[in-house]
Amino acid sequence: MAERQPATPTHRVYTVIRREGQDDYWLNIGLAFPHKDGKGFNIVLQALPLDGKIVCREVTEEDQGERSRQDAPRSGQGGRRR
Repeated sequence: MAERQPATPTHRVYTVIRREGQDDYWLNIGLAFPHKDGKGFNIVLQALPLDGKIVCREVTEEDQGERSRQDAPRSGQGGRRR
């Protein structure tokens, strides 16, 4: 029987888009939810990276505030520079 995943993800999943002459663009493509035993993750993707590489980063308080802003209507595309 499949386990129910926790309601809160602990990591965000990104693909990093290299841009000449500009900062790299971190595009959020999914979330990672820890297993109950703490030994793995369920990763839920909304898109696939073109280069096959994904980066998982721990969710921070800053990300939580960013999430609230993302829920509001806005124009343009979202992403992160690191």
